[in-house]
Amino acid sequence: MKISRKRFVLIFLISAFALMIVSNLILVPVNGDWFAGTNSPIAWKRTLASILYPVKIVLVGPLAQIFNDPDGAPPIRALACAVYWTVIALVLHFLLSLLFNRKKA
Repeated sequence: MKISRKRFVLIFLISAFALMIVSNLILVPVNGDWFAGTNSPIAWKRTLASILYPVKIVLVGPLAQIFNDPDGAPPIRALACAVYWTVIALVLHFLLSLLFNRKKA
């Protein structure tokens, strides 16, 4: 891959935060729904939620304990997401660089 590790991680973090913010703004979590829109009476919201559900499971699934804390500070949640997503981005960058940097014999 021709993109630096630092730039890849930065783009990944910005994209992940944007996805979470935009999806929560569009689907509007009701009564602390963990995955917003899955029980919505509006059909397009249910469809969008079912498309985004697998991505959100990977992005925030392991952080469920932090998000379920009733008195958790928002900066701690954002920091935990950033650290977790940085690890995901680094592993993804490594795997993609192995895939695209293969030398042809």
